[in-house]
Amino acid sequence: MNSGLILLVFLALLFAWGLNRVRRALRLGPVGYVGVVLVFVIVMLLIWGQTTIR
Repeated sequence: MNSGLILLVFLALLFAWGLNRVRRALRLGPVGYVGVVLVFVIVMLLIWGQTTIR
């Protein structure tokens, strides 16, 4: 397995844990939660794509 992909999975888990804490603190609704997760997934895919294309 690609080490960069393992790092991305670890960052995603860390982000999800942090987002859960922030969501409780800010009382984000499900729509805001899904929006933040989608933005994170798109950014991570773009970063991963940049590293694999080169």
